[in-house]
Amino acid sequence: MPGSVLQTRRGPVTILGIDPGLTVTGYGVIIADGSSNTSVSFGAISPPAKAPIAERLMRIHEGILDIITEHNPKEVAIEDFILGYTRAAVAVGEARAAATLAAARSGLPVTLYKPAEVKQFVTSYGRGSKEQVALMVQSLLSLAEPPEPHDAADALAVAICHALKRGADALVTTGGQALSLTGAGQGRPTGKQRRIRR
Repeated sequence: MPGSVLQTRRGPVTILGIDPGLTVTGYGVIIADGSSNTSVSFGAISPPAKAPIAERLMRIHEGILDIITEHNPKEVAIEDFILGYTRAAVAVGEARAAATLAAARSGLPVTLYKPAEVKQFVTSYGRGSKEQVALMVQSLLSLAEPPEPHDAADALAVAICHALKRGADALVTTGGQALSLTGAGQGRPTGKQRRIRR
């Protein structure tokens, strides 16, 4: 995946998934250990809606830095924008840049995923709805209820996508045998949820 230099694939790794947006940026932190993915924390960064764009980007950047400091992820996965929707792509692209810069300042590798790719990995269908994604994330992470807001659910989906992708790549690289993903939701039943209003 472009822009990614992954660390060792053996043993548990903490992954930060990000669903960037100028109004709401979702985040989700998971621990991936073989076929097991466990939720650690998820929520959203919500800058003041009427704040200038520069201030909102600064709040997103600082919020991601705070999350990195608190949870010490080793890899970062960020949802990319969809080509063809110019206004949305610009807004998401700016938020993505703020998040990417925060990861780069922390010395973390970043991998970008298209929305359809995330949905394909998580729901096996590249056009799944946000509700379907949230329900599948709940199942895979053994959460008591679908994560909210949807931005946080999408961010967890990005992190899960990255975990599954790195696991599949490891099998190709090492020639190992495939592991069943039916146990992907095993681990702690709930992750810590919070909403950052900066």
